[in-house]
Amino acid sequence: MTLDNILAISKKPGLYKLINPSRGGYIVESFLDQKRTFVKADKNLSLLSDISIYTLEGEISLADVFDKIYNNEKGKETSTSPNASKDDLEEYLFSILPNFDEDRVYPSDIKKLLSWYNLLLSSGVYGIAVKDDTPEDEEE
Repeated sequence: MTLDNILAISKKPGLYKLINPSRGGYIVESFLDQKRTFVKADKNLSLLSDISIYTLEGEISLADVFDKIYNNEKGKETSTSPNASKDDLEEYLFSILPNFDEDRVYPSDIKKLLSWYNLLLSSGVYGIAVKDDTPEDEEE
């Protein structure tokens, strides 16, 4: 599974797997409790593959940020809790992504990032979505 089939729904906790689009909405399955529900098309839905993190040079895709976390944590959950203090969250993201734009990436965004990563990892989804080959290793 790739991030193309995973949704974040505003005002709903967790992440959802897109099961099937239907007339007027989508059938989704929660990663938290594996329950299937119908979500109207007028809800604010975001595919994780469409989400980016602001950096000083531009934007970096969420998948690339997840890859950096995965490699930094050696395939384990994040060492910093999503409920950590603002300073701890920013320090953690700086260790992963030193050029992130701290004026445009808020602590609430970092909390979501860490929560989503941990949820995908614990669900067994993220190991599949991670790119196993890194161009830097091939060049060296």
